Amino acid sequence: MKSFLLAAMLLTLSGCDFEEMGATTREKEDFHYSYDLSPGGRLIVENFNGSVEIYGWDQGKVEINGSKYASTKEQLDELKVDVVASAGQISVRTVAPPAMGRRNNRGVKYVIHVPRKTRLERIESSNGPIRAENIEGEARLVTSNGPVRLLKYQGNVDARTSNGSITLDEFDGGASLTTSNGPISANGVRGYIDATTSNGSITTSIAEAAAAHSMKLRTSNGPLTLTMLGNRMPDVDARTSNGPITLRLPASAGAKLRAHTSNSGVTCDFALNHVMLQSKSGVEGEIGSGGPVMALTTSNGHIRVAKN
Repeated sequence: MKSFLLAAMLLTLSGCDFEEMGATTREKEDFHYSYDLSPGGRLIVENFNGSVEIYGWDQGKVEINGSKYASTKEQLDELKVDVVASAGQISVRTVAPPAMGRRNNRGVKYVIHVPRKTRLERIESSNGPIRAENIEGEARLVTSNGPVRLLKYQGNVDARTSNGSITLDEFDGGASLTTSNGPISANGVRGYIDATTSNGSITTSIAEAAAAHSMKLRTSNGPLTLTMLGNRMPDVDARTSNGPITLRLPASAGAKLRAHTSNSGVTCDFALNHVMLQSKSGVEGEIGSGGPVMALTTSNGHIRVAKN
């Protein structure tokens, strides 16, 4: 009993909390920083273990809230958060001891609020999810193991993860999306996307396309679904090695269809004009009065072109 009371007193004096992660007991310490940042300023975050969440708001400052966690108090104290601030840029970096292994059970979780118009110059985490919401500005988001999500985002984005999903909702801009193992979902897009995954599905819904930019969708193993909701049509190049492809277009759409599959069939809900090829595994012709090229290719899967 005395040992228990002594441990409780030491915990209170340390100013840290213990939390459970699976069967591992961790020690945690919260932190908070606040800095002014001019509209259009830049944010850089370099993390190695832990999530990074960034939210836009209508204030001219950056608030950085987070938690350091580790297995022991000694390990927690060795973990540092370094912030360098100026009127035009905030740089946040997790500093770990040189001898610390990447798999050590410690890291930092960040929740950051920024002015709505902020450029996310470089947001990185080796192991953890990244989320950005309600922001206007260019962004580069990179994580090795974890999902990436953007919600109500405006601006050109480069988002990459090795093992995890990528999700866009209510996105306005151009997006380059790359993951090795995971699905890609982009809904309510106004602009264009270039999406690549090795093992996973790609599902896209384009509310208003940027006709000057082509859409490129690539996956090695998984289905592709592209829905065009507006009348503005871009060129589309959609390819998968193992999976079906579904393209949905407005009933009034005009396009040049080039659909090919090696080991399945092609169906099209539209009447075709100027037909150059029409067989079980390949269709080439014009939808309506023609227009941008819709190139759909799969080795093992059915291709369907449907009306919305």
